[in-house]
This record gives sequence, structure tokens and C-alpha cells, in this order.
Amino acid sequence: MHIPDGFVSGPINVLGGVTAAAVVGVSAWRASREVEKRPHMVPLLATTAAFVFAAQMLNFPIGGGTSGHFLGAAAVAALLGPWSACLVLTLVLIIQCLGFADGGLTALGTNIVNMGIIGGFGGYLLMRALRAVLPRGRGGYIAAAALASWASVAMAATVCSLELAASGTSPLRLVLPAMVGTHVVIGIGEALITAAVLSAVVAARPDVLPEWSGVGEVRAARVNTRRAWALGGIGLAIALALAVFASPFASSSPDGLEKVAERTGFIESAEDKGVWQNSPLPDYTVPGVKSEGLSTGLAGLAGTAAMFALGFGVIRLLGRRSAAGGPGA
Repeated sequence: MHIPDGFVSGPINVLGGVTAAAVVGVSAWRASREVEKRPHMVPLLATTAAFVFAAQMLNFPIGGGTSGHFLGAAAVAALLGPWSACLVLTLVLIIQCLGFADGGLTALGTNIVNMGIIGGFGGYLLMRALRAVLPRGRGGYIAAAALASWASVAMAATVCSLELAASGTSPLRLVLPAMVGTHVVIGIGEALITAAVLSAVVAARPDVLPEWSGVGEVRAARVNTRRAWALGGIGLAIALALAVFASPFASSSPDGLEKVAERTGFIESAEDKGVWQNSPLPDYTVPGVKSEGLSTGLAGLAGTAAMFALGFGVIRLLGRRSAAGGPGA
């Protein structure tokens, strides 16, 4: 659902950029306060950023010559909360845009709004509502997160449709049913991936889950940071394996937005309108490497490692600033 340059008008992108800057700024502040209270979030946030990047490379077919990919905002919100989810998706989208020419530079703020803010906060609110009515325990938590993940994709697609219609790119009567209809199917894959990831975390380290999850007993003591690093290391290894070994086998079919653009006739709006031309690994390939599979795998390796390093660096920096600005500073 990465909007390229040309699909959305300048005023809509300006509004998206201003909204994204404001919400991401608050998210960074809230995440820094969370890290101060929960130091184990440092490796977990860096690992989830790397995992979301790697998982988004794995386009899966949904039929009709269309593919979808993991969004991840609701899944991250289920683990770390909506503020961290917004921050993670923002970092991922920046790396994808600048490093891999995935998503337009002028539309970066709009993409953050759709996937990070709508997907993260919308999914989280629905998740908490579902958690209040579903049974306590692992099953209720995973079911609430899976359903919210599915809905988050539909929410983001709906907002994207409104942006396209407001830009004059496509009439709402055409783009809305096409986008939502395609993405409710993609959302099924989102829900399955979210359920699988959270099931693994619940089985391995339920103590890192938020208190509202209702999984096991609420722990008053802080999570052992060393153990959190061990979990983060395992998660990073899985993300790297997905990026290197699984990404070359991802579906090459156009994703949901691209397919809708083809069907409704506005795909030409993005042709030759890319603003950023200096991506070192365009389209997730390494220039000069002839083997397509090897090129994609190496690009995935570089991107996932860079994503982990960026996530770690940003959250550590935020944590230090929070500590420096605390009482007695």
C-alpha cells in the first residue's frame, strides 16, 4: 500500500506530512518515556522494526494477479503499544523510501498516516475493545490481535481511497470498493502472520507482553533486559533469514494498490514522477548483481540489518534524552 509520487495531490501530501510529523513527534516522546520504565523495549523495538521490514518484502499472492504484504502496525501495537508501533512503521517507511525506492518521497507523510497512524492506532483501539469482551488468556489475546490486524489493513485502505478521491486521482465510487475489497483479502494474510508471531512470543516470553494482554499473571518486576536481548537476537535471526532466503521467492504480482491503479486507470499518474532518484538498492536489488535471487537476498540482508541498527540507535537516543531531561537533570 506504499503510495508513490504522483498518486496523491500536493495539498493532501502536505496535510499528511504535517499530521505525520506531529503524531510521530509525540510517539517518539511517549516511546522515550516507555523505555525509561521498561528498558527491555530497546532490543524489542529494534527487532520488531527489522522483522516488519523483512516481512514486508514477502509479497504473497491473493489471486487475480494480485499480491499483498504484511503491514505489521497492529502486531507491533499488540507487543509494544501504539506509540512504538507508529515509530517503528515510520522508521521502516523512511528506509524503504530512501533506500529502496518503495513509496514516494512526497507521499512519505501520507504513507506514515495510512500505515503507521491509522494502522497502528486504529488497530490498537479495536484490539483493546475486543480484548475487553473476549475471554482472558492466550486465545483471547491472539484472537483480538488477529482480528484487529485484519481490520487495520481495511482501515488503511479506506483512508488511502479517500486521499486518492480527494486528489482527483480516481472517483470514490470506483476506488473505495476496489481498494477495500482487495485489502480485506490481504488482511487475512495479515491476521495469520500476526497470530503466528504473537503465538511464538506468548510461548517463549509471555512476560514481555503488556499488562492488558491478560496472558498469565501481571508481573510487577521489570523484565530481565538480558533475556529480552536473547529474544531480540532470535527475532533478528528470523528476520534476516526471511529477508535473505524467503524474499527471493516472494510474489512478483503487483500489490493491492498497484493492481487497483491498473484496473481503475490511474497507474500512469506515477510514471516518471519519482522525486527521489538516489536509492542505493532500488526495487530491493543490488545493482551489478546479475542473479535476481541473490540480488534480492543481499538487498534484504542489508535492509534488515540497517533497520535493526536504526531502530536500536533511535530508541537508545530517545532513552538517553528522556533520562537527561528527567528529575535532577
